[in-house]
Amino acid sequence: MHKFGVWAPRAKTMSVKWRDQVLPMKGPNKRGWWTLVVEDAQCGDTYAFLVDDDPMAYPDPRSLCQRDGVHGPSRLYNHEDFVWHDQLWRGSPKTGAVLYELHIGTFSEAGTFDGAIEHLDYLAELGITHIELMPVAEFAGQRGWGYDGVALFATHEPYGGPDGLKRFVDASHARGLSVILDVVYNHFGPVGSYANKFGPYLTKKHKTPWGDAVNLDEGGSDEVRRFFVDNALMWLKDYHCDGLRFDAVHEYIDRSAVHFMEQLSTEVERLSSTVGKEFYLIAESDLNDPRVIRPREAHGYGMDSQWSDDFHHALFSLLYTKEMDRGYYGDFGKLSDLHKALKHAYVYDGQYSSYRKSKHGRLAEGLSAHHFVHFDQNHDQVGNRAKGERLEQLCGLDAAKVAIGLVLMAPYVPMLFMGEEFAASTPFQYFADHEDDEMRKLVAEGRKRDFAVFGFGDEVPNPEEIETFERSKLNWSEIGEGKHGEMLAWTKSLIKLRRCTVALNDGSMQHLLVSSDEARRTLVIVRDEARIVVNLGEEPYPFDLLEGEKLTLVSRDGVAVAEGKIELPGMTIAVLMSTTEQAEDREVH
Repeated sequence: MHKFGVWAPRAKTMSVKWRDQVLPMKGPNKRGWWTLVVEDAQCGDTYAFLVDDDPMAYPDPRSLCQRDGVHGPSRLYNHEDFVWHDQLWRGSPKTGAVLYELHIGTFSEAGTFDGAIEHLDYLAELGITHIELMPVAEFAGQRGWGYDGVALFATHEPYGGPDGLKRFVDASHARGLSVILDVVYNHFGPVGSYANKFGPYLTKKHKTPWGDAVNLDEGGSDEVRRFFVDNALMWLKDYHCDGLRFDAVHEYIDRSAVHFMEQLSTEVERLSSTVGKEFYLIAESDLNDPRVIRPREAHGYGMDSQWSDDFHHALFSLLYTKEMDRGYYGDFGKLSDLHKALKHAYVYDGQYSSYRKSKHGRLAEGLSAHHFVHFDQNHDQVGNRAKGERLEQLCGLDAAKVAIGLVLMAPYVPMLFMGEEFAASTPFQYFADHEDDEMRKLVAEGRKRDFAVFGFGDEVPNPEEIETFERSKLNWSEIGEGKHGEMLAWTKSLIKLRRCTVALNDGSMQHLLVSSDEARRTLVIVRDEARIVVNLGEEPYPFDLLEGEKLTLVSRDGVAVAEGKIELPGMTIAVLMSTTEQAEDREVH
């Protein structure tokens, strides 16, 4: 037996096409829901909905399984049938998190959940605590980044479908790894998006970069909000995910008294209390607004952390000066920007932004560093380049070591992008498989046009060609060779140091001291007994070891310790450790 239900307040008649039968539904009720109980329906049956006189049968907006793709019928699926083995799992602590962002389709040669499972032992040995999965909700075609999902309750079939994701999460938990899932609630993809056929999921009153905005505050918005909140709760409850990363929350256009993010965090907290498990909520926000990450009791929205773009932009513009005038990088480029990003999280906290042509941001006062996720690379910052080059490919190995060193030694939550820990030679390019010929053509032409002004011309890979996708797969055979082995050893040692040192897990901004020299391009960070010395310049930087201080890590050979003095070569980072008593009396020089 199954009770079919669909929200379709605009419809005059609704029917469910189940197996080979067309059955009229009852409704709508005062909320706009249509229902029908079918006694013989069982798991695996196909079904779709017929709206009024439209002859096309549409998949269920809340479909749990789309085995035949986004245009095909939905299938009944029972979450209770999967056998879990993680009953004692309660998740890794947020405050000690080391995140690792990965894309299922390119993380392994197989490009599936089961293929990714084969590399989980490697991630555990590396020292990762949380895997951050790029979106896996059903989208058009075989391959893509996942940000154009349309069947948000279904799991992408080419990856392995619902059971495949559950096997991945279960296997991750068995290795002590938490799983955070990236979800997209700011738009639907351009191909296979049928939700708006049923009700006002979108509104023309607000616009986003993808077109009409999701309806969060107009008529019918209660059920639209319920749709997305139920989706979030499903990933946490039925798939046992440990957290969610919300894509581009600045495109949630919501004038309601209770903001959509506040509703999300409230209901996730209720679920947390019910199942006895802590969840981790991360927002991608372009607002530099601390309300996103302030507790609800302090009139915030209750997200746990946010991606920190200012840190990335400040660091990247110093390492790769060729793009200082490109887009938002024009607002950065000084060492003082990196200094401020390290000390105060936001670089723009009320200052005028030339790129935005307005003042931007607000001071983030009284917040722990654990509310900010720092990275030197992510899927956007690599994949949205014309050729998808990684940082090491642009700046060299020494610069990449400095960057990952800063990410892992700063007080903020560090996040690595898959492959950067071993300086992967493969790019991560933008790829898609939109199925619709006209859309494929528009995407390819648009991509080429966007980068023509930078002189790339015909060199921009066509996102719709399978070769673009294949080029982006990690090459695991290179992991122990040459510079790849050297980078991996460096990353492992940094993660181990962070996870074994109390000072390096302290999120208090009051315990953080930062000094910088713009002319010499040097930076010193002091975190109790840890001192991180960075030389971004070309000339050697001499400094004295303090009494009882020892050099724990250095990123390049040739840094010698002689009579308590060190000369740090250009583009180098060194980490020094002292006793706690000495650290308490230290001044930044």
